[in-house]
Amino acid sequence: MPKSPTNSPSTTATAPSPPAEVLRQHAEQEYAAELSALRAADDRPRPPGWLLSPWSVKTYLLGGVLADGTEILPKYVGDPRLIEIAVATLATDRALLLYGVPGTAKSWVSEHLAAAISGTSTLLIQGTAGTDESAIRYGWNYARLIAEGPSRDAIVPSPMMVGMETGRIVRLEELTRIGSEVQDTLITILSEKTLPVPELNHEVQAAKGFNVIATANNRDRGVNEMSSALMRRFNTVILPVPDNLEDEVAIVSRRAAQLGRALELPAEPPALDEIRRVVTIFRELRSGITEDGRTKIKSPTGSLSTAEAISVVSNGMALSAYFGDGRLHAGDLVSGLVGAVIKDPVQDAIVWKEYVRTVIKERDDWKDWYRASRDQG
Repeated sequence: MPKSPTNSPSTTATAPSPPAEVLRQHAEQEYAAELSALRAADDRPRPPGWLLSPWSVKTYLLGGVLADGTEILPKYVGDPRLIEIAVATLATDRALLLYGVPGTAKSWVSEHLAAAISGTSTLLIQGTAGTDESAIRYGWNYARLIAEGPSRDAIVPSPMMVGMETGRIVRLEELTRIGSEVQDTLITILSEKTLPVPELNHEVQAAKGFNVIATANNRDRGVNEMSSALMRRFNTVILPVPDNLEDEVAIVSRRAAQLGRALELPAEPPALDEIRRVVTIFRELRSGITEDGRTKIKSPTGSLSTAEAISVVSNGMALSAYFGDGRLHAGDLVSGLVGAVIKDPVQDAIVWKEYVRTVIKERDDWKDWYRASRDQG
């Protein structure tokens, strides 16, 4: 199949190279070699303004091996159909809403989709209770505004305006944290693909390749509900927690190892058995029943997401590296685990103590975990 036409220069720019020492690289920087290999091997049709074909974007997210032997590491472990729907949505005029409980890799998937499609994941609007219209539309350089009056040079473009002008993907995190009246600023942008600038009697029309990926979690539902008019502009993909124990263990193990390397922790790679125990505890407390289905247990108030499990393991690695023997032990993990489980100091503390007494204590090969849990109080 012949290669698609070369993209315009405005869609091929990438984020600046990072300094020699950074805590976290952008996706397009960390995985630059993979993205370059995919572009070189990609001979399938690309939507206008895309750097990769939808097929290659899927390969980048889910992993695979290219014809030249280049291994593409999986960025998302889960139902491939969800990624196919997400990628296909971004190839249309519909925006994409990634929805689910906290910690189900919504922001992670959003970042990698933007990096693969546009070459940059840095056009980001972080939604908060204080986000106003200027964060989505544009602001003003008031010194120039006062000196020169309204002009294009006096405008401070938002990531949304930049994305529309250059034909790139814009990420909007935690959409439901933004006030409803500010959320509705998106309606004209998403439906008309136009950003009006009434002060200049002007408008910015979106270049081909522009689209929006928003994320929201269902724990924020009821805080700032999205209007039905805005919801119609999105195609919603619900990202669930991993289906089975082994998938979740693989995710936690891979991400914890990556964080350990990035932070240069002088510790051994996390032991798979200890990670499996952390994930097992999280899954059992989430579901309210033990993995063997024999014992019903109470669930805490928190979400106990995969992201929190990664944090527990990473914290344990730091403890073992700087205050232990460099090997991950139960005592290094329990303190972080207790902090993740007990969000309500009364209700969740009761849930955790009951779980330790009825589940952990009864498992013959978990005696070290029981001792560490008891020592933590």
